[in-house]
Amino acid sequence: MTYATDRLNEEIAYVAYHFHWNLEEILDLEHQDRRRFTEQIASLVTRGGAEG
Repeated sequence: MTYATDRLNEEIAYVAYHFHWNLEEILDLEHQDRRRFTEQIASLVTRGGAEG
């Protein structure tokens, strides 16, 4: 099973935007690690919006 290209591109853009990592760094991540980072970013963004 391959991972949807659109979803992969969304994850790359999300991590790059928030962490300022380059494409190679993000693509070097294992799928589960990249998903974990996107979930953690979402949590930080949500928590930051609620606090400020």
